[in-house]
Amino acid sequence: MTDPLQVEEAPPQPRESVQPTTRSGSHFKTREVVELLDLSRRQLQYWAKTGLIEPSARTPGGHHRYSFPDLVALKATKRLIDAGVSVQKIRRSVRALQDLFPQVDRPLGELVLVATGDVVLVFQDDAVFEAITGQEWVFAVADFEREVAAYRSRAGQTKRKKTIEVATDGLTNESTPAKPGPRGARRREEDWSQTG
Repeated sequence: MTDPLQVEEAPPQPRESVQPTTRSGSHFKTREVVELLDLSRRQLQYWAKTGLIEPSARTPGGHHRYSFPDLVALKATKRLIDAGVSVQKIRRSVRALQDLFPQVDRPLGELVLVATGDVVLVFQDDAVFEAITGQEWVFAVADFEREVAAYRSRAGQTKRKKTIEVATDGLTNESTPAKPGPRGARRREEDWSQTG
C-alpha cells in the first residue's frame, strides 16, 4: 500500500535540445544576444534566414539558441557593418573564404578580419589578403618607400620645368623689359640731349 502523503513525482520534462558549448557552457537566447551585442531581433532573424549566421541550435519549439562561437561571428559581422561593409559584401566574403579554407566552418568567427573602407582583409598565417579575391595585400615597405621617393623626385622636376616654362613663355629679346635704373635717370638723359 502506498503512503497517502507521498506524492508521485512527475517525470522530468524534456528541456531544450541544446548541447553546451565548450567555451561558455551554455547557449544564449535571442533576447540575450540582442542585449549583449546591441543588435535587433530583426537583424538576427534575417541573418539566420539568409544563412549569413545561423544559430548553432534550436529548441523543439524552433527558438534559436546561439553558442559562444556564434556570438563571435555575430560580433565580427556587426563590426564589419559598423565599419561600412555591406551585408552583401560580407556574404560574398564568407562564401569566398569557405571555398578558400574548407576546414574553417565559420570564417566570421574563426578568422581575423579587418575592414578598410569597403574591403575586407583577412589575416592568416602571417599573410594579409582580400577576402573575396584572395589577392595578397602584403608589400615590402622599403620598396614602397623607394616608389614614393621616385614619385616626389619626378613631381619636383615636373614642377620646376613648368615654372621655367611659365616664366619664359612667349618672351623674346625684343619684348624683354629693360632693367629699371635709378630714379630720374631717364630725365637726365633727356636733359643732356637738349644741351648738347
